[in-house]
Amino acid sequence: MKLRIAILGTRGIPNYYGGFEHISEYVSAGLVKHGHAVTVYNSHNHPYSKDNWNGVEIRHCYDPEYLIGTAGQFIYDMNCLLDARKRNFDVVMLMGYTSSSVWGPLYPKNSTIISNMDGMEWKRSKYSRAVQKFLKYAEKLAVQYSQYYVADSMVIKSYLKDKYNIDSKYIPYGADVFTDIEREQYHFTQAVKEDYFLLMARMEPENNIETILEGFNKSNSTKSFKVLGNTDNRFGKFITNRFANDERIQFKGAIFDTPKVRSLQNNSYLYFHGHSVGGTNPSLLEAMASEALIAAHNNPFNKSVLNKDAFYFSNAAEVTQLVENVQRKDLEKNMVMNNLRKIKYQFNWERVIDQYEEFIVESYKRKNYEAIVADMRYQR
Repeated sequence: MKLRIAILGTRGIPNYYGGFEHISEYVSAGLVKHGHAVTVYNSHNHPYSKDNWNGVEIRHCYDPEYLIGTAGQFIYDMNCLLDARKRNFDVVMLMGYTSSSVWGPLYPKNSTIISNMDGMEWKRSKYSRAVQKFLKYAEKLAVQYSQYYVADSMVIKSYLKDKYNIDSKYIPYGADVFTDIEREQYHFTQAVKEDYFLLMARMEPENNIETILEGFNKSNSTKSFKVLGNTDNRFGKFITNRFANDERIQFKGAIFDTPKVRSLQNNSYLYFHGHSVGGTNPSLLEAMASEALIAAHNNPFNKSVLNKDAFYFSNAAEVTQLVENVQRKDLEKNMVMNNLRKIKYQFNWERVIDQYEEFIVESYKRKNYEAIVADMRYQR
């Protein structure tokens, strides 16, 4: 069965931003290869301005976020939905709900609506209490106006079942196994193997960047600590000022060259993953695929992916202990190889794309079957 599928809720593809853009890029192209007609909605000021990308139709909608800030996201999502209502899609898949679920009454009536439910956005500490309250409301609306649901973490799947009594389909993110070409991206003058610690994250409090760097700052390590991420926001500036006197800490800014990022992950002595909110995080999977030894924040999201194949920390003192004591011997090598096997057999993109296709087709059939049954009952 070949379907007309639309993907909304992201800034667009190819990915220049984050998680939902990342997975939309892979899934849309994969679905096209499987014979489906796929449309992805892009912000009108997305760097990619063409109308087709790897067989995926791109529709550009006006996005005033650059003019009016966050409120512009709501207008952009509304514009995308209004356009989608004209296109007669079989399936509309919404990536997240933050600024789209308030437009639930505008969801195309004849399309099968699937929402990827994101990772409890209302828990993010960067938001005020008022915003957190709104995000809980937006989550509730997404459940109300959607027909089928995707959870990218088993933790999220369990939460949705407990909170709303809905069954969601667990489909994680994916990652590609580290290649020899990527392995050669960094010359020894740029990144001496296992001579530095590394973290890569958006500069946000819930990513525990301050905790990680404070722990390193208090350590007696002679290695450097490379920090990848845009530090132009308020928290980023706070962090750079906070640790400006530690010459070992190097803020490298945002790097969008994936092979170089993965080479840095591969060469690191220990990769710190501080994310504490959300589902399966793409940067964590990439670190696993890049054969990095990982120290992760101790929370259910990270543990559900890494299990026993990582070191864990909850505070700066535990970070200091890891920095000063972690070795690179047989135990640690086994942890790296176990995570690589997870990428090959559980979190690989081919498997993820197949799971999305199977769920999309199944949801479409189920909705239409239920519609036929309902119509038959009405005619009686």
